[in-house]
Amino acid sequence: MQRCLVTGANRGLGLAFVTELLERGARVLACCRDPGKAGVLNALAAAHGDRLAIHRLDVTDAAAIADLPKAAAQHLQRIDLLVNNAGVLVSGERFGNVMAESLAESFAVNASAPLLITQALAPLLALGNKPRVLCITSQIGSIAQATSFRTISYAMSKAALNMAVKRLAAELAPRGIVVLTAHPGWLKTEMGGKSATLAPADSAHALLNLIGNASVQDAGKFLAYDGAELPW
Repeated sequence: MQRCLVTGANRGLGLAFVTELLERGARVLACCRDPGKAGVLNALAAAHGDRLAIHRLDVTDAAAIADLPKAAAQHLQRIDLLVNNAGVLVSGERFGNVMAESLAESFAVNASAPLLITQALAPLLALGNKPRVLCITSQIGSIAQATSFRTISYAMSKAALNMAVKRLAAELAPRGIVVLTAHPGWLKTEMGGKSATLAPADSAHALLNLIGNASVQDAGKFLAYDGAELPW
C-alpha cells in the first residue's frame, strides 16, 4: 500500500491515517475541504516533501469528485489504498428535533460520497498493487444492534454506507479490488468526544494492518478495528 488517498485528512482519524502511512513510507494524497486551515497537515507536507500532497475536496461536490481522478493520477499514478474517511455527525439528535437538512447532509457525506469517490477512482485502483478500499463506518450503523433513537442521521447514513460497501465489494472483487467497511472504535476526537477510549493513532495503525492483510474473501465484510466481525 504505497500509493494512498485519504479523505477527511485534516484532523482526527484522517490525520492519523496520513501520519501512519507516511511513517510506513507511502506516497499520500490527503484530501480535505479547507487545506488553508489544515495546519498539522501542512506541516507534514513540509516535512515529507513530494511524498505528501494536499488536495482540496468537498466530498458533497459532484464536480470536485469528477476532478479527483486527475489529481490522484498526477500525484499517485495508481492507487493501492483508498480510505473513505470523511464523515459528519449531527450531535444532539433526539426524536422530535430531527431536521431534514441533517439527514440530507449525513447521507451525502457518509453514504453517497464514499460510493461516488470509489466509482470515480476505480480505474486508478485497477492499476494498483493489491488494491484496497477501506470505508470508515460505525458500529452505530448496525441494524442488528440498534437499541435507541439517538444520532439517527449518523446511524442511518452509516447503515446506508454498509450497503454501498456490500455492493461495491461484489462489483470490484472480480477486478482484484478488495472493499470492506470498518468501525474504528470510540475515538478521542472532536466527533468522539471527551469520554472516548481509543487514540486515533492506535485506531489508524490497527485499521491499516486490517486492510493490508485483507484478502478477496474478506471483501464486503463489516469489521471492527480489532478484526471482530460485526452484525449488519
